[in-house]
Amino acid sequence: MNLLLPNKTYNSIFDIPLVQLYTNGIRGIIFDLDNTLTEWNNPELSGETISWLENAKKIGFKMCFVSNNSDLRVKEIADLVDIPFVAWAKKPRRRSFRKAMDLMDTKPEHTAVVGDQIFTDILGGNRLGLFTVLVSPISKKEFVGTRLVRLIEKIILERNKRRVGLK
Repeated sequence: MNLLLPNKTYNSIFDIPLVQLYTNGIRGIIFDLDNTLTEWNNPELSGETISWLENAKKIGFKMCFVSNNSDLRVKEIADLVDIPFVAWAKKPRRRSFRKAMDLMDTKPEHTAVVGDQIFTDILGGNRLGLFTVLVSPISKKEFVGTRLVRLIEKIILERNKRRVGLK
């Protein structure tokens, strides 16, 4: 198993087939925040994103936000939608993903991770055997260090796609 290769890729969270995930046994979803659910450093979620998260709850998913960002920033967003969170996560370390699963009361085989970065979200989820979903970043606006990492991620993702025959 290539730890840098997601199980699925989508353009955005809105393309994720939630009912299919649930039917396949996923009961908990760990979400990254910045450039996955909201723009980097934006303290709000769009109305469309809030509706999508509410729909996921109605389907039966438990959810948790896991972010390398500060408590204040993550709590501000988590409180909008009443979703537990893990801040200062130090992704891709496993501890934050385990804590999220504890908060959701889910096991690895029933948990998915959704994020926009290979070296944090996908690597962290794959290290624990979670179902990993890579989405395209919402915006090009992001931390300068992340821009550099994206160049490396693009090369790795293209190489991995060719290797396993993905498009």
